[in-house]
Amino acid sequence: MSHYHEQFLKQNPLAVLGVLRDLHKAAIPLRLSWIGGQLISKILVITPDKLVLDFGSQAEDNIAVLKAQHITITAETQGAKVEFTVEQLQQSEYLQLPAFITVPPPTLWFVQRRRYFRISAPLHPPYFCQTKLADNSTLRFRLYDLSLGGMGALLETAKPAGLHEGMRFAQIEVNMGQWGVFHFDAQLISISERKVID
Repeated sequence: MSHYHEQFLKQNPLAVLGVLRDLHKAAIPLRLSWIGGQLISKILVITPDKLVLDFGSQAEDNIAVLKAQHITITAETQGAKVEFTVEQLQQSEYLQLPAFITVPPPTLWFVQRRRYFRISAPLHPPYFCQTKLADNSTLRFRLYDLSLGGMGALLETAKPAGLHEGMRFAQIEVNMGQWGVFHFDAQLISISERKVID
C-alpha cells in the first residue's frame, strides 16, 4: 500500500472513522484480499472500537480468510479509492447471522480521483475565513486548499486553547474575493503544523 503518496494517508482516528462510516452508509462493496484468496463483503457496523463485516458468499473463502493474516481491504467509491489492512478477522454474529469482527484500522489510504484532487488557493491575494468559537471569540484563518472532501486552512497566529479535532462550526465565512463570500457548516477533522514560506 505504500505506493500511494503520503498526502492520501488518513492517520487521524476521526478521519479514519468518518471514511468507514461513509462506506457503511452507502453500502459500498469491499474486496478482502489475502495470500491465496479474496472475497466480497460490506461493513455491517462501525464504531471507534469495532468493525463488523458481512460473511462472503462462499463458505471456503470465509474459512480461509479467518486463518489469514494481513488482510487488505479495498473499496471503490465514485470519488475515491479506499484501502487499508487489518491483521486478522475473528468470527462473530450480527443479527443472528455469521459475520467477521476486528478493530478499525489505525490508518487508511483515501486516494481521491484525479478530478477531485486538491486545488491550492492563491497565497496572494489570500482568501480569509472566519468563524465563532465556543467562547464567542472570532477565529480567523487563511484558505489553503479546496477539494470535494473539504478544505485546508492555515492559522496565522498561535492555535487557540479551545481548538480541537472533532469541533463543529456553524456558518464559517469564506471570503474568496472576486468569487464571492460563502457560508457553510464544517467539522475540524485534523490539526497539523505546517510552515509556508512566501
